[in-house]
Amino acid sequence: MGKLHIEYFLAKRISGRGTARKNNVMVRIATLSVAIGISVMIISLSVIFGFKHEISEKLIGFGSHVQIVNLDGNTSFETVPISKNQPFLHKLYDVKNLTGIYPYAIKAGIMRGEDAMQGVVLKGVDSSYDWTFFKDNMRSGEIISVDSARTKDVLISQALADMMSLEVGDKMEMMFLHNPPRRDRFRVKGIYDTQFAELDKVMVITDIRNVQRLNNWGADSITGFELTTSSFNNLERFTDDVFRVVVENPPVEGEHVRVINIRERYPMIFDWLDAHNVNAAVIIIIMLLVALFNMISALLIILLERTSMIGILKALGMSNRSLQKMFVIRSSFVILKGMLWGNIIGMGLCLLQYYTGIVSLDQEGYFLTTVPIFINWGYLILVNVVTFFFLVALLALPTMIISLILPEKTIRFE
Repeated sequence: MGKLHIEYFLAKRISGRGTARKNNVMVRIATLSVAIGISVMIISLSVIFGFKHEISEKLIGFGSHVQIVNLDGNTSFETVPISKNQPFLHKLYDVKNLTGIYPYAIKAGIMRGEDAMQGVVLKGVDSSYDWTFFKDNMRSGEIISVDSARTKDVLISQALADMMSLEVGDKMEMMFLHNPPRRDRFRVKGIYDTQFAELDKVMVITDIRNVQRLNNWGADSITGFELTTSSFNNLERFTDDVFRVVVENPPVEGEHVRVINIRERYPMIFDWLDAHNVNAAVIIIIMLLVALFNMISALLIILLERTSMIGILKALGMSNRSLQKMFVIRSSFVILKGMLWGNIIGMGLCLLQYYTGIVSLDQEGYFLTTVPIFINWGYLILVNVVTFFFLVALLALPTMIISLILPEKTIRFE
């Protein structure tokens, strides 16, 4: 039998039921602390990743990953148009991870109902538009059909429908700032609800030709292009690649464009999301330290309870290193048991929230109505691996007390 097998065998023996009551209580406390630590870390990471994933997906759904717009355009919704037929357009399809290019046009306006008025943005899209985001968030009605004939149908949010007392099929009136002011009527074709109040309350989707007509633009004039990518993690690189193509293939004469990504358009929101990384790091460190201190306490009590056994094993020729390994293996059983229960509890609570949305949020402060959950399996595995090796590595330090135990004294007292 190898040395490690002997150490493992003895570690299994001392972890049996025949342990002292004080020892058993401390082991349970240590197991519980590891379980709580792991579950808190899993929940914290799932919620933080949930916020990042949900808010990013909703922002991208409304405005894509990258936009190409007129350089002279300001941050308002009264935009300067660019031509739909750009020299760089076909070259963009060679950009790595590009999944779509969609022309769009926007116009600021005011929705007027019987008892309320609301400033909104009328966004026009053409037949190439990807409706996946809005299909996934439809509450009633259907997606508008943009084909050869111009349609006056619109998609509005549930928030706007409630505010203006509108239902699918109802007529809605909008006013636009011109000299003189203009009015237009549309028909509600569908109602969506992304639960993202920041944009739900202002975004109305329609045929791009309605916006071109309201802006007095020609059929080739648009606000810009929306570009999507399959890799949000490489957004900066994707933006640089798009910018390089635009620079190498300049816009039509007299026009100047800029390339802007979703992070640059909503810097405050993404900075707020990035700030949660610090919170996650603090929680993880605290949970690791609490688990470590409890594990050290349990290990020291186990060592004191087994002082006579240590003396006998030393007298039989077992080295301090082998004894240390034996107690570290014993501690690893406690850690693994605590991690198992921690994963069960943490994942259970995450799945409960994911499927029921039992914990709600203030939409004004957090943009969402319920706590979002997104389980990143890579980080979940990393947390478990790091926790295990961190605790096992540091638990080797208190086992050094074994070298101070003298066989002749412990056996004599026994």
